[in-house]
Amino acid sequence: MPREQKQVRELQEGSYVMMDDVPCKINHYSTAKPGKHGSAKARVEGKGVFDDRKRSLSQPVDAKVWVPIVERKQGQVVNVSGDEVQVMDLDTYDTFTMRIPEGEDFTSDENIEYLDYEGQRKILG
Repeated sequence: MPREQKQVRELQEGSYVMMDDVPCKINHYSTAKPGKHGSAKARVEGKGVFDDRKRSLSQPVDAKVWVPIVERKQGQVVNVSGDEVQVMDLDTYDTFTMRIPEGEDFTSDENIEYLDYEGQRKILG
């Protein structure tokens, strides 16, 4: 699996973290002061990269969490069919089908950017 472990204190807004075994982009990060008997706690709120569901995580700042390595790649539109688009990766020349995001419009030969994590792909708007 393309991921690494980091301490919660190393996370930043805009980066990625695994929540409920789903790669999520961090929208909000805050810490609470340590209590009488414990360490400082961090609250991380994020949104699923591929399913857009909101999730949250509350952990001590020195706890370890998995951070997915979500790759940003370039592709070229080969064919548009209904609400799906056939894309060729510009590095590997692999071809695959992806769903077109709502409100987007593509034409053949157009270059696009997309996210890839373990075969899950999403076109960036």
